[in-house]
Amino acid sequence: MFTTIVTAAAAAPAGAAGPQYGLIPALIEGGPVTWITFGVLVIMFAGTLYVLFTKLFEQNKILKQGRSVQQSFWRAPSLKDGSSKLEKDSAYRQVVDDGLRAEQEHTKLTDPVEAHDWMHNSLERSQNLVNSKLNGGLSFLATVGSTAPFVGLFGTVVGILRALVKIGASGQASIDTVAGPVGEALIMTAVGLIVAVPAVLAYNWLQARNKKIARDLSTFANDIQGSIMSNGQVRPVAASAAAPARSTTAAAAPKPVGQATTGGVPTKKV
Repeated sequence: MFTTIVTAAAAAPAGAAGPQYGLIPALIEGGPVTWITFGVLVIMFAGTLYVLFTKLFEQNKILKQGRSVQQSFWRAPSLKDGSSKLEKDSAYRQVVDDGLRAEQEHTKLTDPVEAHDWMHNSLERSQNLVNSKLNGGLSFLATVGSTAPFVGLFGTVVGILRALVKIGASGQASIDTVAGPVGEALIMTAVGLIVAVPAVLAYNWLQARNKKIARDLSTFANDIQGSIMSNGQVRPVAASAAAPARSTTAAAAPKPVGQATTGGVPTKKV
């Protein structure tokens, strides 16, 4: 993206005489302030890409772990056996292990605390740790999205000031001598917007995915709490096991009263 801007901004008509305008000439003549401003924007853009791809990798990993939970975890005979089937660094395994640990620690409490409240708070704390890790770095995207346009605007103001001082010193104030340098200074505002827009889009997209993960993790934690508090009697029904159960129920449906079958043909009872 930056390569395209640099190429387009630095391009000049072949054989054109007079001063050259574009991003590169603006940086060359801008001085230390312009260099620092452009460097800050480049760092913001690089940081945006880093946060985007690292958070996307973390989210995809947890979403994959969630699919594994649906396929294998609840088929295990116990929560401990199901936890052993999950990855060691799985967020879902962390919730299960924290729930089992909270169950053991509750018996060691000296002050009476409701088991339900103790378990709920322990699982909620475990979820908060996972959500906090997922949200890490998103504040950087929000900061870039809100400040990058103003950083670019600052570069534009400095560029316009430099251009006006130079024009005033030359004693020429015609439109052709003013429009070029002032228009060149506006390039920094464009660079600031190009840095800000991807940051805002990435922030909103990652936030939406984090909310979905948080909902899935909260549902799983509620199922874990129900299983622990009921000694394993309350468990979510696996989707693959629900279909055979429905077909068996339908096959065992009672026959209507007052009818009998002979050779597969219903006959009325006399």
